[in-house]
Amino acid sequence: MNQQVHDFAADLLRGAEEIALYLYGKREERRKVYHLVKTSKIPVFKLGSMICARRSVLVKWVESQEERHGPENSGRRRKA
Repeated sequence: MNQQVHDFAADLLRGAEEIALYLYGKREERRKVYHLVKTSKIPVFKLGSMICARRSVLVKWVESQEERHGPENSGRRRKA
């Protein structure tokens, strides 16, 4: 197996349970993943009928969410 194929396979999350475990630390949170998929807010793709995601892409997506919502959210928590 060449390195590129190995890297892709290691980066791939297969199914909502694996994605939930990666994002939330619990496989039981798969319903949250399905909700994000349904509302098109999470970068996933399908292999057949199985939803999949790449760890590297999810990390970038989370970072973009932090940049987009971070200062706004932290500003709400401050007391005047």
